[in-house]
Amino acid sequence: MTNEATRADEDRLLYGCMGLGGSWEPGPYAPEDIDAAEAAVEAALDSGITAFDHADIYRHGKSEAVFGEVLARTPGLRERITLQSKCGIRLGDAERPGMYDLRGGSIVRRVEESLTRLRTDVLDVLLLHRPDPLADADSVAEALHSLHRQGLVRSFGVSNMGAAQIAHLQARLDVPLVANQLEMSLHSRDWVEAGVLLNTPAATHNGFPFGTLEHCRDHGIRLQAWGALAQGRFTGRQETPAEHATAELLAELARSKDTTPETVLLWWLMRHPARIAPVIGSARPERIRACRDAAVREPELTHEEWYGLWVAARGVPLP
Repeated sequence: MTNEATRADEDRLLYGCMGLGGSWEPGPYAPEDIDAAEAAVEAALDSGITAFDHADIYRHGKSEAVFGEVLARTPGLRERITLQSKCGIRLGDAERPGMYDLRGGSIVRRVEESLTRLRTDVLDVLLLHRPDPLADADSVAEALHSLHRQGLVRSFGVSNMGAAQIAHLQARLDVPLVANQLEMSLHSRDWVEAGVLLNTPAATHNGFPFGTLEHCRDHGIRLQAWGALAQGRFTGRQETPAEHATAELLAELARSKDTTPETVLLWWLMRHPARIAPVIGSARPERIRACRDAAVREPELTHEEWYGLWVAARGVPLP
């Protein structure tokens, strides 16, 4: 595995930049959007987070653009961080529907546009954002090889893909896929429940592709968890009895371990033997800093505490 792939594998947490860049409406960003992005980046760095996750569609490209402004303001910052972006989703407009697009030429163009917005000459990691049913894996592989040969992308991964899709693409690649980014949290639990609901009636309602975690672990593919803070369901707003009970348990564990509920929530993911790397998506500096201990301390959850959180969030006993 390359040095770049090893570097990506060492990132304990990533900061997800989807919240940067102002509104989701197309158009220019404002000066205050750059200031807000700078504050979020500083909070992430202060918290020990040096990996930053983007996608070309976030805020119609404005998330990457304001981050590029932050890099321009801060000489030397680019060399201190891991920069990751994604491509493969096309947002809909008045002339066309939203769609997935992993055509080879489109991948190359989208990466070139991301590099321009980010004001950098290379991405450390490029993820294919979602599977495109019309994609030809040979064409995808050719595009990725071209980007790698040109020195525009150091490492590659996928997002929202199952084991069979990953294996199908990897069979055509000369470079290893180093990451798979999936929605994973104490709220979105299909990834962990798929393994225990097998041979139960509840399995019919679980859409997670069974075996994906095992495939990634066996092939050195780092799992990244988007939505890791569960959109504040356990650390801000609670809407169900199970969420209230889980929030109370999180707060109790946080007090006993001298940390924050956000950290315990991330520790629940990181305690899994797959070495999951959570992606922190908040744009609020105080919420980013609340995750600091997850970046600098090993998960301090016992076997029993981990299961206690899982059962509390389920709201019903395990099968």
